[in-house]
This record gives sequence, C-alpha cells and structure tokens, in this order.
Amino acid sequence: MNKNIWIILTIILILIVGFSIFFFTKNNNNKDNNTMYEANRTSTNNIINTSTNEQTTNTYRNDLNNQNTSNINTNYSSKETINTPKIIEEQIATFSTKIYSQDTSRQNNIEITCKALDGTTVKNGATFSFCNTVGPSTSNKGYQKADIFDNKGNKKKGLGGGNCQISSTLYNAVLSVPSLQVTERHAHSNNVPYVAKGKDAAVAYGSYDFKFINKTGKDIKIKAQTSKSNVTVSLISLIDE
Repeated sequence: MNKNIWIILTIILILIVGFSIFFFTKNNNNKDNNTMYEANRTSTNNIINTSTNEQTTNTYRNDLNNQNTSNINTNYSSKETINTPKIIEEQIATFSTKIYSQDTSRQNNIEITCKALDGTTVKNGATFSFCNTVGPSTSNKGYQKADIFDNKGNKKKGLGGGNCQISSTLYNAVLSVPSLQVTERHAHSNNVPYVAKGKDAAVAYGSYDFKFINKTGKDIKIKAQTSKSNVTVSLISLIDE
C-alpha cells in the first residue's frame, strides 16, 4: 500500500515538472516572437519614416528649385519687357564742299578731323564748340603739316592744315537751320576756294573757334564724312518716338 502511494506521488511529481517545463518553454518562445515582431515593426516604421523624410526633403528641394526657376523666369521676363525709347533720326541739313588740293598731308588731316567730329551729339539748348570737340591738332594724334593762312593772309605749313574746310562745311550746314544760332565765327585772312566769300569759318585751337547754340527743341547729331574729292557734313535731329 505504501509502495503504491510513493509510485503515484512520483508520477504526479514527474507530470508537474513536465508541465512546468512545457509552459516555460512556450512562454519564452512567445516572448521571442513578440520581441522579433516588435523589432520588425520598429524597423519597418523606421524605413517608412526614412522614406517619408526623404520624400519631404525631395518635395522641399523641388519646391525650392521651382521657386528659383520661377524667379529666374520672372527676372528674365522683366528684363525683356523693359521698353527702350526708340529714337528717330531726321536729317535737317547737309552741305558738301569740294577738295581742290591733292596734298596727302592735308587729306590725312581732313580724315582725322572728320572722324573726331562724326557722331557728335549736341543737346537741345547746349552750345557746340568746334575746337573743344576736335581738340588741338598734334602729331601724336596723327596730324601732319599742310597749307594754312597766317593772320596776314600768307600761306604756310602748319599742323592740321585742312581743318578749316570741315569747320566751314559745318558752318554752311548750320546756316540752313534758323534755330541753330551761331555765336562765334571767324573769316580767313585770305580767300578759300571751297566756299563762297563770307561763308567760311576759320578755326585755330586756342584762338579761333566756331560755335553755335542748339535751339531746335531736339538733340542733334553731326555726321562728317570725307572722300578724296569732297567733305560732307549733315545735321540729324534726334526725335523720341
């Protein structure tokens, strides 16, 4: 009898221990699974969050690039829409004189002075000075010695010989525009062949000048050109459209 009781107790004890081991092992497995699930879920969330952050960053960058592009396009369009006043050129006078001398030095001087005078703009109300516009005739500027008249009417050689033909040509163009008022003009000490008597304008830097005031109500531009046979000076009125 006692022997059977011990056997039964032993079996019961073995069963209790077995069940205890079974439940302990099962709980650990569930815990590991839950831990792996939580780890996987956290990793997935991190991936989602990282992707979301990258999408947000890319969206911000795209918006910023679009904004910069828009600003560039706006600025470019603004520059294109700036209206520049259009200037209409209207010739109001022109005069030509014939070159009688074939002296190459004189021709050289005429070409230099025409280039210095050509394109000069005289503002409305301003006074034009031939000497101040052209400047002194010096060898550094390429001028050579050619025939000039001294104050006694004697012909001699001097730097810038030929310049008076250009100033005289300009003078006759100015005379045909009543609203251009001549304020200084000097006659030569001897007759010149390229204009009628009394229609010349002698110039000598520092002593004789040719000046006029622009009272046309518009700015004017002077065009001066020369060939081997003629000097031509034109006056152009500059009109805002």
